[in-house]
Amino acid sequence: MASVIASEIGARPQQVAAAITLLDEGATVPFVARYRKEVTGGLDDTQLRNLAERLAYLRELDARREAILSSIREQGKLTDELEAKIADAATKAELEDIYLPYKTKRRTKAEIARERGLGPLAEAILADRAATPAELAAAYVSDDVPDTKAALEGARDILAEQFAENADLVGHLRAYMKERAFLRSRVVEGKQEAGAKFSDYYDHAERWSGVPSHRALAMLRGRNEGVLMLDIEVDADDAAPVKPVERMIAQAYAIASQQPGDRWLMGVVGWTWRIKLSLHLSIDLMGALRERAEEEAIQVFARNLKDLLLAAPAGSRATMGLDPGIRTGVKVAVVDGTGKLLATTTVYPFPPKNDVRGTQAELASLVRRHNVELVAIGNGTGSRETEKLVAEMLADMPAPKPLKVIVSEAGASVYSASKTAAAEFPELDVSLRGAVSIGRRLQDPLAELVKIEPKSIGVGQYQHDVDQYRLARSLDAVVEDAVNAVGVDLNTASASLLARVSGLGASLAEAIVKHRDANGPFSSRQDLLKVTRLGPRTFEQCAGFLRIPNGAEPLDASSVHPEAYGVAKKIVAACGRDVRALLGDSAALKALDPRVFVDERFGLPTVRDIIAELDKPGRDPRPSFKTATFADGVDDIKDLKPGMLLEGTVTNVAAFGAFVDIGVHQDGLVHVSQLADRFVKDAHEVVKAGDVVKVRVVDVDIPRKRIALSMRRDASHGAAKPEQRDDRRRQNAPRQAHARSDKPPSQGALGAALAEALRKR
Repeated sequence: MASVIASEIGARPQQVAAAITLLDEGATVPFVARYRKEVTGGLDDTQLRNLAERLAYLRELDARREAILSSIREQGKLTDELEAKIADAATKAELEDIYLPYKTKRRTKAEIARERGLGPLAEAILADRAATPAELAAAYVSDDVPDTKAALEGARDILAEQFAENADLVGHLRAYMKERAFLRSRVVEGKQEAGAKFSDYYDHAERWSGVPSHRALAMLRGRNEGVLMLDIEVDADDAAPVKPVERMIAQAYAIASQQPGDRWLMGVVGWTWRIKLSLHLSIDLMGALRERAEEEAIQVFARNLKDLLLAAPAGSRATMGLDPGIRTGVKVAVVDGTGKLLATTTVYPFPPKNDVRGTQAELASLVRRHNVELVAIGNGTGSRETEKLVAEMLADMPAPKPLKVIVSEAGASVYSASKTAAAEFPELDVSLRGAVSIGRRLQDPLAELVKIEPKSIGVGQYQHDVDQYRLARSLDAVVEDAVNAVGVDLNTASASLLARVSGLGASLAEAIVKHRDANGPFSSRQDLLKVTRLGPRTFEQCAGFLRIPNGAEPLDASSVHPEAYGVAKKIVAACGRDVRALLGDSAALKALDPRVFVDERFGLPTVRDIIAELDKPGRDPRPSFKTATFADGVDDIKDLKPGMLLEGTVTNVAAFGAFVDIGVHQDGLVHVSQLADRFVKDAHEVVKAGDVVKVRVVDVDIPRKRIALSMRRDASHGAAKPEQRDDRRRQNAPRQAHARSDKPPSQGALGAALAEALRKR
């Protein structure tokens, strides 16, 4: 396993083996990546995450391998050759292909034919091609086999099962289809109007191997909603009487000449492909397509979530959070620099009350009373109206004035109704909890967003269509990495934030908060060992990621792990000054030779990390805070005109481009071809969630609520409407696919069986 994984993540087997040992002992990925560099040879968190995922797969594969070996051994059919073949299987699909003939299954037609004594007939036809099958079959007519036709049908069933269970053949056919097959989608007759959002796929075909995640998931959703029919087509434009896939089956059994037996066997080959293998492999490919699409979608979601979690914090400043609403009013919450709730209210500046003056007076009073420095306005319904109202209020106020910022409120309603919110604010109305969350997420996005289930934050596509377990596992890993990359203030962090720290969990996080509430702030990291159920092993995992600013031990405010304080103090002593005086002194620290401080436990990587941390203690890896300014008078999609130059915030990045909030309640799309004046393969090369960007309006489709934007300096070149891009995508479809009639054909038996099998799957 170590060798296989090492080749995949670009490491040595020894590094992988060491990392596996640490992970099996209970170490977390952030801990291993940050504090065990000597042991793993410097594997980073991305390599370690990939290692952990691959390790889980290979262990599942091995467990399945053992189960299959045991099953075949119990049947008395395990040979040395078969055992070696099973041992060499590198994927679950390959393993299942080998096991298929030995798998317990329902009584098949082939089994019934064997019970009727037709097994020797099938073998005879396969062995003697010169003989006429019907003449051979005559000898097998009996009470159970009334005539030669029934005998030949039985032989066909036996041979078809044999062909379909040939693991090597099935593997070759699957590989061929993955290379040559096309995915075709058609609209279900009568669903054109109801399924308009899937209109790009009403008659669409593209090579299976190249279908990107977002299109695959869109088509799969269209099928699940009964709008689209999906089929896997292979060699649809091949006019030869014998398809390449059938020739592959024939070649596997040397069926080539025009002898009577060969002619009959070619019929069996065609029947086997149509009835057995085509459906089986189409289901396989459709499943593989979904798995591939889900994996890419999860990766995009995870990357966007990481960008959002590590977005620039506005900092510890008193903030007013506004959760806009028209009829139900604007919910208001003021929090201090630490996020403590100071005041709440609801104002009604919009119809039916229209109390604009009263609203502005009340908001201004709260600003003055609590020295509010930031006004966070949720970007939902009524946000632009609320922003305009706040801008007018601020214009009448003397300096210094608060800074108003539009904040994504994705997930705020989920938080408001959660157990976490209820525990934080048991007496507060659910609607007002959302305003608190909006204010706090401007101060520190990471600290607030960890309270929300990751998939509810809204930075992915088709998150409800993908495997929820895999999605949750991936997103939880992102949150864990982000929290530990930034570090957590032990004396102010919520239980939700502490629960994401390496080695801790929900129960220990709650225990830390209870201990803190009962005994006051922690004065040192060592005090953590006084928390109930927090032992030395957990302390080792979590201590380096927890910070105590202004504590008795200055190093407790840094990312230096307590186990390495001895090395840090040797470095301080070598500079001949107090640790507080040395912190941040780049000149003195750069003059040191790290190799001098290496010992048998702590190698050069750790020493360099300690010196870097002393140079910039407690540094925050997140960028500096800045915000977008929306254009005045552009509040609705109807206000947009091609050519407008606007500023906005990137809300989501997908494989095909980036979505940007420009303040009209509908994000616009900057297609990947419009992100820069150069070729861009991956949108993440140019932008990430949270970036403030300047965009030009290229096209506005009001009925479909689609806004095309460009970040190119000359947006007039290279712009393509969605439907034009889809036309270009179809250019690789087989010629025959475009020669079909305009009326979509009804779904055939294969398509219906495929859809039913996938639905059950």
